[in-house]
Amino acid sequence: SLGLDAVLHEDVYLATSEGELLPSFKPLRHNQSKLARISQKRNQRKRGSRCRRKLAKRFAKQHQRIARARKDFQYKTAHKLVKTGKKFFFHEDLNLKGLSKRNAPKQDENGKYLPNGQAAKSGLNKSWMDAAFNQFFQLLDNIAAKAGAVVIPQNPAYTSTILCYRNEAIFTDTSIRDYWDEQNSLMVNRDINAAINLKRLGLDIFPSIKRRSGKLSIVGTVDNSTMKEILNTLNLASRSPRYIR
Repeated sequence: SLGLDAVLHEDVYLATSEGELLPSFKPLRHNQSKLARISQKRNQRKRGSRCRRKLAKRFAKQHQRIARARKDFQYKTAHKLVKTGKKFFFHEDLNLKGLSKRNAPKQDENGKYLPNGQAAKSGLNKSWMDAAFNQFFQLLDNIAAKAGAVVIPQNPAYTSTILCYRNEAIFTDTSIRDYWDEQNSLMVNRDINAAINLKRLGLDIFPSIKRRSGKLSIVGTVDNSTMKEILNTLNLASRSPRYIR
């Protein structure tokens, strides 16, 4: 089985529970300047004019090329994963509608609007759209089914927070990308850690977690054989992150 964590950080698309990182493609980002130029030219033309209609078609065609390029990338990525021979793929069940929801406006006591982080959120929303993870996991499901494999979405609650081999809440903030474990002389990548936890969740060996009085209550232990296997994977990944191309 293989755990898969969706990643938007830098140039990584997916992290796997075997310590591998799959590079992203970002077709919309790469074509943003071209789309902006076409849009600007179109807006400078008179409404209803032949030239404006021509530029509108050109703009639509560029978006079609982006969509085709994205789907081609996703097909190739899905085939690479299925060719690993795994029979079960566990991924986070993403609520993209919730993730892309606009931030609520903030006001001070005088009614003046305050910065609410929406500008940064808009950039993140565009990244979610560009990655099109729901489309990817649907493609993976179709391709895996033909190979006799199963793709199973998991509730990702706390899979990014809990240290996968010690059941401690370590990655408590999204800004924490790596964790140095002094005890094991090990650098743990946040995304690979989450992918391992998604696999644990799929195999029903993830701890039971509840929040009580604002604190996490974690019930469950990691057996020695599982811990050794995870530490071995993380050791290999920390020495030299493996990129599947």
